[in-house]
Amino acid sequence: MDMKGYSVSWTKHKKEPFFAAYHTRRQQQCIQANHDAPEETSSQNHSLKLAVSTSQNTLPAFVALLLLVTSIGAAFSHPIATTSQSPLPVLSPPNANHTLRPAAVLQKLRTIKAHLNKINKPAVKTIKSPDGDLIDCVLSHQQPAFDHPQLKGQRPLDPPERPKGHTNGETVVESFQLWTDSGEECPEGTVPIRRTTEQDFLRASSIRRFGRKPSRVRRDSTGTGHEHAVVSVNGDQYYGAKASINVWTPSVTDPYEFSLSQIWVIAGSFGNDLNTIEAGWQVSPELYGDNYPRFFTYWTTDAYQATGCYNLLCSGFVQTNNRIAIGAAISPRSIYNGRQFDIGLMVWKDPKHGHWWLEFGSGLLVGYWPAYLFSHLRNHASMVQFGGEIVNSRSRGYHTGTQMGSGHFAGEGFRKAAYFRNLQVVDWDNNLLPLSNIHQLADHSNCYDIRVGSNNVWGTYFYYGGPGRNVRCP
Repeated sequence: MDMKGYSVSWTKHKKEPFFAAYHTRRQQQCIQANHDAPEETSSQNHSLKLAVSTSQNTLPAFVALLLLVTSIGAAFSHPIATTSQSPLPVLSPPNANHTLRPAAVLQKLRTIKAHLNKINKPAVKTIKSPDGDLIDCVLSHQQPAFDHPQLKGQRPLDPPERPKGHTNGETVVESFQLWTDSGEECPEGTVPIRRTTEQDFLRASSIRRFGRKPSRVRRDSTGTGHEHAVVSVNGDQYYGAKASINVWTPSVTDPYEFSLSQIWVIAGSFGNDLNTIEAGWQVSPELYGDNYPRFFTYWTTDAYQATGCYNLLCSGFVQTNNRIAIGAAISPRSIYNGRQFDIGLMVWKDPKHGHWWLEFGSGLLVGYWPAYLFSHLRNHASMVQFGGEIVNSRSRGYHTGTQMGSGHFAGEGFRKAAYFRNLQVVDWDNNLLPLSNIHQLADHSNCYDIRVGSNNVWGTYFYYGGPGRNVRCP
């Protein structure tokens, strides 16, 4: 990775097992050390599980001209040959040899256009990212959140009180996302939104569920295709969570799989009333069309059935920041046996208004999930999880080679395995506290594993991840 242009500070190793250093020009944190990993401790249990479904229609030869005109043909090109360093070709939908009547093709295009008109708002300014993304600077009160009946005519709220014990570093003016390499920025009073395109819809396994996670959720992931390596706490009332998450570029070997690392704030049962707030980074070729790690958010109030979505793809999350584009690629990323980068994330419930706020890095408020979106989370969370998740589609008849974290097992330690550090939760009195009664779970430990530890520098931390398919994970 070319580090030219990055201003990175670090501290030399002294007596601590390792150290953390915090600032780069892009609001990311850099950690570097040449020493042994700290002692590991372990415990086990619990996780959040999801599922995947796919369905797609395709086209007859006699509507080729129509496809050229509408640019739909590009979406039905060759399958992915993934690498972790370069953008992916456009995905081929399943069942590509079947045919559709021209009327069905036109109806599909009309449906996509209607969705695009709803999602993409008028832009004051548009910025082209080096990775091909278009970032629209949209007036803050015209963003998708304000399509919601309970928000119509309103404007974003003022910043809330931060939790006690939160160290609020200097807010860095420059960002850490690839689109800012253009040197352009969104004006005050606007929010940067990644533009959704026709190709984004055509890659999706289902237009109806575009931007949503699969709706089938089980506490035990066996058979769902979703595999996890997570740390969780439950048995108390939680009002937020905080952690620094190491950023990598894991390889995703199937178009309809993903690899993510995130925080879950959870309430309700794992049935139809599950409420979650989620934030972290993910690699998702289906959603974004490439292999870049991207900052993302998610929410649901009915176990991923009819409510909620990724990022700003539906009305819900209210963005308040003009320097962070949710869904945009993160840059720089960590290098195996090289410099490490992590992003600080904190989600907490505003004691005054009850909304759930999201902070990224050192003091950058991204926005909030209004309390009225939720049922159980209107009060508090009953579980918090930290960790990684992948989808294993077994599309080739064996376990996927999609990587979690860095693609290396937890035992390899610092600069090789991915990590979370400084794990904390927020209590009823808006205090940040260390985790207690920790459970850890790697539900397919021969494919992806996890090791928890604690020290004075990183607080509660863990290494996690793995390569997926290997001799012990057939």
